[in-house]
Amino acid sequence: MKVIITADHAGMTIRNEVKDLLEEMEIEFEDVGCSCESSVDYPDYALPAAERIANGEFDRGIFICGTGIGMSIAANKVKGIRCALTHDVYSAKLTRQHNNSNVIALGERVIGPGLAREIAKVWLETEFDGGRHANRIDKIKTYEEK
Repeated sequence: MKVIITADHAGMTIRNEVKDLLEEMEIEFEDVGCSCESSVDYPDYALPAAERIANGEFDRGIFICGTGIGMSIAANKVKGIRCALTHDVYSAKLTRQHNNSNVIALGERVIGPGLAREIAKVWLETEFDGGRHANRIDKIKTYEEK
C-alpha cells in the first residue's frame, strides 16, 4: 500500500503523528503537506494529492486541516475520490468496510494526536467488505461518468 499524506498549516502536529505511525507500520508514504506555519489554502494541498490517488499513483490518502472539513470537501471534488471526514474510530472502520474510502480527512482542532493515530491505524488496517456495498460504490462511479 502506498499512502499520500498532506496537511495545511492547521494540521502540522497530527501530520507528524500520522507519519510516525506510517513508519511504524512500515507503510510506504509521501508527505506533500505544507512546511510552514503561516496560513495557506487547503485546496492547494488537497486537490493535487487527491489527483495522485485518482490516477493510481497512490492507493490511499490522509488529509489534515483544522477541522478536516475543507480538505474533505476539496478532495471529494476529484473524480474517483471517496474521502470521509472521520473524528472517531468507528466511523473510520465503517468508511473502509462499507464505502471503500480511499481518503480520510482529520481535523487537528477537533481531535488530538493520540486519537488521530488510532483512527488512521484502524482505517489503514480495515478492508472493504464488498458484497452489497460494492453495488453502492458502483452507483457512485456510474454517476461520476455522466
